[in-house]
Amino acid sequence: MTRRTSITVLAGAAALVLTLAIAGCGGSNNTATPTTANGSAATIGVANDNLGDVLVNSQGRTLYLFQKDSGTKSACTGACAAAWPPLRANGKPTVGNGADASLVGTTPRSDGKPEVTYNGHPLYLFVKDQKAGDTNGEGVNAFGGNWYAVSPAGDQVSAPPANPGGGYGY
Repeated sequence: MTRRTSITVLAGAAALVLTLAIAGCGGSNNTATPTTANGSAATIGVANDNLGDVLVNSQGRTLYLFQKDSGTKSACTGACAAAWPPLRANGKPTVGNGADASLVGTTPRSDGKPEVTYNGHPLYLFVKDQKAGDTNGEGVNAFGGNWYAVSPAGDQVSAPPANPGGGYGY
């Protein structure tokens, strides 16, 4: 009877640990995908991650600005755009979760197709950010300029450089 009780207690403890581990997977970061007031996916929203409140795309991935850009004109093409894909929208960009609709616009890229802008900055993703909440591009120096996540006010988020040694080999 003692052996059976011990096994039952151990199995119960293991189940409790597994349940707590699964519950903890959500973490404290608010990296949910942004939605509009009617619940549909938004092109741009705000999430809270290790940098604080930052702009994210419809999948909750961090959006960046490129300091080398001049106004709304993108300086990121070719290999740069492969590593830092521009944020595109089919039609008018939609806004949700704390983003300011008055700061959202579009600008034509060299291919004539629009790129979403926020507070006059063209917006980009980073290929090394694989999931919502990743901020691997923060502070990276690549393609002749620095890259920063964007705050809900439309400014760069300043954090210690992700790789002060010169970026990701670009």
